[in-house]
Amino acid sequence: MLTLGYSGLDRGAALKRAILGDGWRREQRIVQGLDAAAALVDETGVLAAAAQERYDGDKGTGRFPRDAIDACLRAAGATMRDVEVVAHGFRYEPSPVWQLDHLSAQWYQQVYAQQVQRDVFHAHYPADPAGPRFAHVPHHEAHAASSYYLSGFAEALVVVADGMGEQESLTVFEGRGPELRRVASYPILASLGILYSVLTHYLGFQVGMDEYKVMGLAPYGDRQRHRATFDEFVQLKPDGGLAVPLLSANKSPMERETHQGVLRRLEEKLGPAREPDAELGQHHMDVAAAGQDALERALLHVLGEYRRRTGLRRLCLAGGVALNCTANGAILHSGLFDEVFVQPAAGDDGAALGAALYAARQARPAAPTGMAMPYWGDELTGPDVAAALRDLGPEFTTHRLPTDRLVAEVVTLIGRGATVALAQGRMEFGPRALGNRSILADPRSPTMRAHLNNVVKQREEFRPFAPAVPREDAATYFDVPPGTESAFRHMLMVTGVRAPFRDRLPAVTHVDGSARVQVVERESAPLFWALLRETGRRTGLPVLVNTSFNLRGQPIVRTAVDAVATYARSTLDALVVGDVLVTRTGREATA
Repeated sequence: MLTLGYSGLDRGAALKRAILGDGWRREQRIVQGLDAAAALVDETGVLAAAAQERYDGDKGTGRFPRDAIDACLRAAGATMRDVEVVAHGFRYEPSPVWQLDHLSAQWYQQVYAQQVQRDVFHAHYPADPAGPRFAHVPHHEAHAASSYYLSGFAEALVVVADGMGEQESLTVFEGRGPELRRVASYPILASLGILYSVLTHYLGFQVGMDEYKVMGLAPYGDRQRHRATFDEFVQLKPDGGLAVPLLSANKSPMERETHQGVLRRLEEKLGPAREPDAELGQHHMDVAAAGQDALERALLHVLGEYRRRTGLRRLCLAGGVALNCTANGAILHSGLFDEVFVQPAAGDDGAALGAALYAARQARPAAPTGMAMPYWGDELTGPDVAAALRDLGPEFTTHRLPTDRLVAEVVTLIGRGATVALAQGRMEFGPRALGNRSILADPRSPTMRAHLNNVVKQREEFRPFAPAVPREDAATYFDVPPGTESAFRHMLMVTGVRAPFRDRLPAVTHVDGSARVQVVERESAPLFWALLRETGRRTGLPVLVNTSFNLRGQPIVRTAVDAVATYARSTLDALVVGDVLVTRTGREATA
């Protein structure tokens, strides 16, 4: 049985533009249903998954994921007639809520209604009596399924936190065997995700895109300076209760579209909002720190209560808030749970995967199985690589090398200060590059972080980079508690760099001594693992900088053509695409 899941709310972005007009460009991403993606599963597990942005170049797009769906079907050698169920990761029901005002009615009638979304699907794949059955999966059920059914846990507490599902912002589930059961849910006016996104806007960043910048900025600030104010914004109630009264500051329909009421209240309490191109000051860092602190305390408050009620010692997380790696690390180190699993595509792209898994388990109940690495996207093949390299000019040199030579050459280049892009195998699913579409560099270099931020990726200087380390070496260099190594495979946990190595790993050690670690296993990423081990043999530190293979404003590369073209127009020193090493003729490393 093939089950296809997809996410995104096609027509949502267009309606938002129509409502706001061109004068509200920053607010146009305050919209439900972005990060459209597709996933295909069967009884054996996940066959394929990909985000639509990788095909059309529009980062975070909510457009119907036709390209991603077709790619998943191609990967499985299937057509739509082979699919038994198509599952969409939203289920909006008729409700008096949609009659509260004219804008709410527009959203339901033009975007949210189930018939509207079925019409969108059938505009791309015409209705066929022999075709698949259509299923609408509630958004938080999709998120929960995406994490629990891939965790390998026999039972777990499952918590979904995001901006909003259909009518909730945080939902708690019990997972026991094949069953997922709702335990509690929190309304939209208690949304930690919306609060963090509005804080992102207040700090001059892009809503729905740059929340991780707030997370990266927070360690530069003082968590206590604005704590009393954030205690007003986020109120912790008895028995796991949670309220965010700040969100009630949006009074009119237009304020709910733009969060202008909440932003005014933030300015009243914290001073003027930062303009996008303005300098970042200590005040902004302190606000980011207080917001991050409030998020962590609220999550631990809820988790502690439901850990006590259920007695469950394992935790699964999903939803956009679960992409907050610092909060995830705090949860892991809290001691509340023995194991923590975060599905790598925890945002709305992962709702496509969860919708497929939820529908498949409804039809054929089965207990969770542990997932391998999420290398589920398009695959690089030898002919694709050869074709992509064919038109490179004399300013580039190519060498096809056996693996041992390739590893030796790349480690030598990195040791000399080179930045090397790595494009291998199948593309990762989710926002993190995990070795198959990555840029690698030397973490020992005191200038590498600035070089990558300012020259290669052209982004803010304060943003940290992640270290990759072999599983067997992780606990030596980083605060990875024994038995938790698997929690760090997907680069979604922040933890400490062990004190003796902080000065020796300046490119990956954040200002507070932390790092967003990726643990690499030999069986899942043999070339990447070999590069790390050879680096360790030569330098005594089996660690490399790993950042995503893309440039500013560009999704992570997908194909061999994307990889070669991106490398050619970048300042990167070398590219490994398949078994071919590409360098710039006569050029030395620059960092």
